[in-house]
Amino acid sequence: MAENTLLDRLDGIEARFQEVSTLITDPAVIADMKRYVRLNKEYRDLERLTAATRRYRDLLGNIAESKELLENENDEEMRAMAREQLSQAQEALPALEEEIKIMLIPADPEDARNAIVEIRGGTGGDEAALFAGDLFKMYTRYCESKGWQVSVTSFSEGAAGGFKEIVFAVSGESVYGTLKYESGVHRVQRVPATETQGRVHTSAATVAVLPEAEAFDVEINEGEIKWETFRSGGAGGQNVNKVESGVRLRYMWHNPVPGQTDEILIECTETRDQPKNKERALSRLRTYIYDREHQKYVDDIASRRRTLVSTGDRSAKIRTYNFPQGRITDHRINYTIYNLPAFLNGDIQDCIDHLIIAENAEKLKEAEL
Repeated sequence: MAENTLLDRLDGIEARFQEVSTLITDPAVIADMKRYVRLNKEYRDLERLTAATRRYRDLLGNIAESKELLENENDEEMRAMAREQLSQAQEALPALEEEIKIMLIPADPEDARNAIVEIRGGTGGDEAALFAGDLFKMYTRYCESKGWQVSVTSFSEGAAGGFKEIVFAVSGESVYGTLKYESGVHRVQRVPATETQGRVHTSAATVAVLPEAEAFDVEINEGEIKWETFRSGGAGGQNVNKVESGVRLRYMWHNPVPGQTDEILIECTETRDQPKNKERALSRLRTYIYDREHQKYVDDIASRRRTLVSTGDRSAKIRTYNFPQGRITDHRINYTIYNLPAFLNGDIQDCIDHLIIAENAEKLKEAEL
């Protein structure tokens, strides 16, 4: 991109930043919660870009000033200072230009949201359920390292341990924008605990990461929700089994894409408090409908979920965890490392960073920035 073209775009960005700065103090905007939240998010994004723009203009100014001094100044000491300033500015300019170009890539509007994560044991029976449990521990520890909050919504334990299925919510800063790269089939190669011949088995677990919907994102007629309560099982003391704290909701939703009505069934046993479980179940209902009503998500994320996540098929894998070799390979970017114990202990940031870099490179190429 030519320098003047980039500056032209940045002029418009700075003008919009000033406009949004004024709008978020307008009482009429503050009264419109949906618009206010959207503008606040835009303000935070533009604030970072505007700060980078000012640094960019300063560097260009330093370069122009240094060149002018070298052309017109005879004092050798001043010329030496100008050469040093020019060298430093020219060295810093390409990295800052790249940073700005990445910021100019339209962000996925879902990235700043919290996330609902679903892990299901796929092919492999008991071993797949155990691996699903390993993945849950991996994500829990990763989220702890990020300072994010994790709350389990529902789960079904495997016969030999782990989970046939576990659903949990993650809240924090830019959760969905980070965890979305984990959607897909994860394959494990190891000797199961029940294997007496020492043979390596291959199993799979599927991960779906969904952006959590806000209350104003979808319209739900709460009067049409049918609620049921039941006694929760599992750990938690006598209260869990004696009090009907578990909730189940049924909602008839008109799906606009095929033009048919579907029954949505959601259970929540997350807490011992029935009202809290109702609130969490309602949040999952919003996310479920939001997932399907927004065309961008239907075309992009949900289509990948149908092909990669729903079946648990070994062939639709995104990552392999090879225990005999201590190896993790992400097949989307041919990323391989040999620190399996640390990776399963939540040290997955480096892999996510490589995925983000690869995606940004593709977006830059598409945008021809």
